[in-house]
Amino acid sequence: MTQERVTVKTFQEMKIRHETITMLTAYDYPTARLVDANGVDGILVGDSVGNVVLGYDSTLPVTMDEMIHHVRAVARGTARALVVADMPFMSYQVSVEEAVRSAGRFLKEAGAQAVKLEGGANFAPTVKAIVRAGIPVMGHIGLTPQSVNQLGGYKVQGKDLETATRLVHDAKAIEKAGAFAIVLECVPRELAEIITQSLTIPTIGIGAGAACDGQILVIHDLLGVSEKGTPKFVKCYAELHQIITDAIGAFVHEVRAGKFPGREHSFTIPPETLGIVREIMAGADVEKDRERYREV
Repeated sequence: MTQERVTVKTFQEMKIRHETITMLTAYDYPTARLVDANGVDGILVGDSVGNVVLGYDSTLPVTMDEMIHHVRAVARGTARALVVADMPFMSYQVSVEEAVRSAGRFLKEAGAQAVKLEGGANFAPTVKAIVRAGIPVMGHIGLTPQSVNQLGGYKVQGKDLETATRLVHDAKAIEKAGAFAIVLECVPRELAEIITQSLTIPTIGIGAGAACDGQILVIHDLLGVSEKGTPKFVKCYAELHQIITDAIGAFVHEVRAGKFPGREHSFTIPPETLGIVREIMAGADVEKDRERYREV
């Protein structure tokens, strides 16, 4: 496994060599370091930060400034993986000019190497303009959380003929606009396979089956951190929620029972110094016996 920085070109070369691309989300420095050190090819600083870190009910309230803050932290913790910044709701929908400006901030101010935006053929001109500005773009079609109100909820997309053909058209349009890869979220595996085989750019699946060129999961889902249930397409590789719960409970119990901290968790000072501190607390005159105190 190469230790050189993964680039958008690396993603495209991996598709040609039929090497599966691995991606995870990260939202802070320590998590980014762990993900990066374990060989993940790409880190998405997703607007999912709104749900899993910031306490929002959806991704919609997440702002550019919040995203910039988290992307900076992840970029500082990453040496190898490609860092992709998610463009939040209303950072690119108003105008192409605003989209280019927002995308540029992620590279210029936050240290990302690419951006991701949701939407199909209707956003192809936006993708094209951002790419023309020298900013790599990852597309995202299928279930697009920023359009959850329009979609009527978090549902699998492309199950009927009309929506399936639209997704194929969207994927082709985003590829033609210059995107270097495209996320397929909550798409039937058969349709995802057709789209993957029809594109020259990599597909990154999340709830889209094994035929995609790569896979991505939200790190909190993978680690089993959430107390809520996880989607069908998620595999929990750990159950940290219970481990964390037990650890916090043990801490509270030991503190209240006087078991923590123990002597092994404490520090000491030399007896001579301690004796003088006690003399001073008892009213000793430091100025009067300055030489003795100075020696200690």
